[in-house]
Amino acid sequence: MIQTDVVIVGAGPCGLFQVFELGLLGLRAEVVDSIRYPGGQCAELYPDKPIYDIPAIAVCTGEELTQALLKQIEPFSPGMHLGEEVQVLRRRDDGTFFVETGEGTQFNAKAVVIAAGVGSFQARPLRVPDADRYAGKSLHYRVRDPGRFHGKRLAILGGGDSALDWVLELAGKAEHVTLVHRRDEYRAMPDSVARMQRLVADGAVTEITSAKAKALNGEDGQVSSIVIQPKEGDALEVGVDQVLVFFGLAPQLGPIADWGLDINRKTINVDTEKFETSEPGIYAVGDINFYPGKKKLILCGFHEAALAAFAIKARIEPDRKVHVQYTTTSPIMHERLGIEN
Repeated sequence: MIQTDVVIVGAGPCGLFQVFELGLLGLRAEVVDSIRYPGGQCAELYPDKPIYDIPAIAVCTGEELTQALLKQIEPFSPGMHLGEEVQVLRRRDDGTFFVETGEGTQFNAKAVVIAAGVGSFQARPLRVPDADRYAGKSLHYRVRDPGRFHGKRLAILGGGDSALDWVLELAGKAEHVTLVHRRDEYRAMPDSVARMQRLVADGAVTEITSAKAKALNGEDGQVSSIVIQPKEGDALEVGVDQVLVFFGLAPQLGPIADWGLDINRKTINVDTEKFETSEPGIYAVGDINFYPGKKKLILCGFHEAALAAFAIKARIEPDRKVHVQYTTTSPIMHERLGIEN
């Protein structure tokens, strides 16, 4: 079990900046996010789109902001547990928190910060009859072990970067790849589309556009074929062993909704002094929280993270006054940041 001061649920900009603010106060953090890489909505929804309202930065992309934040928190060496979703959050008798992810990673923390943006991102499911019978066996929404698809007949559904990335990765390793996209234009990077089309020309990939999956055939959770319905013409049946679905991600509160917090629709009510939830020791910053006058802006989340850090420091060390020290002049801040004077 990992012992830490704070578990931060969410590796978006506010979660990463929370690491920094806690680190300045001498507190260690472990970060958990259901997405496989840091950056939250910035990385998932608009990594290449410009952001203009970050203080002192005229313009940056979501990816550039994420990388800058990761650089900023390097002195504090936080634990990063990506591709894991917090499933259990329970208060212990001594007031600390037991936290466990779906992957079995366990933490004992003195405080928890929820910085989950609009919630955890859940894969948009394939909506065909009895799809649940195949999920996790021969129907997949994420790839954990690419090797299990080598030598198999694959159907990959979707038209974004994830779908195209796995087409490019698995073509030539799978027996054959059939790509199915409901539109005739792709949302993926142009270079990926061009590379995929060269694979189609070489016969390694079959491309079916303006079509969608209509049914899965098989027994005992094992797919044997997929029925594809074009917008025009008759349905066609393609023999496959595995189906990979990449329809994008939808934000949901997920397990957070079951943690006994004061929920306001899909947000968590907090105070504006500590950004503490209705459960003492559990805080919420960024888009996931709500209070009168709340604005869903990254810079507001940064402010919330700073105040939450001071509140957490006071909670963990109630007998010590928490002084404001400035990174410009404070030797303690310089030491924690690894700056040589």
